[in-house]
Amino acid sequence: MSECLESIYSKRFAGSEAARDQVWRVLTGDFFQRWVKEDAAVLDLGAGYCEFINNIRAARKCALDLNPSTATKAAPGIIVLAQDVGQPWTLPSGSQDVIFTSNFFEHLPSKQVLQHCLGEAWRVLRPGGHLLALGPNIRFCADVYWDFFDHYLPLSDRSLAEALELSGFRMERVVPRFLPFTMHGKRPPSPFLVRAYLKLPVAWKFLGKQFFLVARKS
Repeated sequence: MSECLESIYSKRFAGSEAARDQVWRVLTGDFFQRWVKEDAAVLDLGAGYCEFINNIRAARKCALDLNPSTATKAAPGIIVLAQDVGQPWTLPSGSQDVIFTSNFFEHLPSKQVLQHCLGEAWRVLRPGGHLLALGPNIRFCADVYWDFFDHYLPLSDRSLAEALELSGFRMERVVPRFLPFTMHGKRPPSPFLVRAYLKLPVAWKFLGKQFFLVARKS
């Protein structure tokens, strides 16, 4: 399974890594950083090539992913946990201030595994900690959602919010339309365009195909 993940990622993102990193530098600095204090402990769930965790400013940073490439992409000082997320996570309870996940939940094989992930997220977060979730919204991209071989779960902002609430989280923000569907298969936008897009929420309603959810362990 891990070798399959490595092959899919290497083919899908070949030649675009530097440009993607520039995009994520803007996304973290101009948007996601507001939920992450610089003295926080942060877990990147399904970290992939570590674009988020490498660029976010935090005191303690972990990346959890079964992909062997994650360890080679992580910046110095980041703790990489190579494990199946469907098994108990090797993190202490109440050890994390923020969990971030991007384009990950749709790759899980079943709703049961998703429920396990949300339960583990609840366990490792401290009281008051946040889970930030970004992912393709099936309500707005059903025509292309299944174009990716490794998509299994069709999720929307509504279904994921319900799953989070069932796991004990309280929703603080639900954005049904946030980022465009994917950067795969085309040149990533320039940092200038990304920064401008983030400042124009009205554009999200037309171009956004991914949801963004903020849930709190209350």
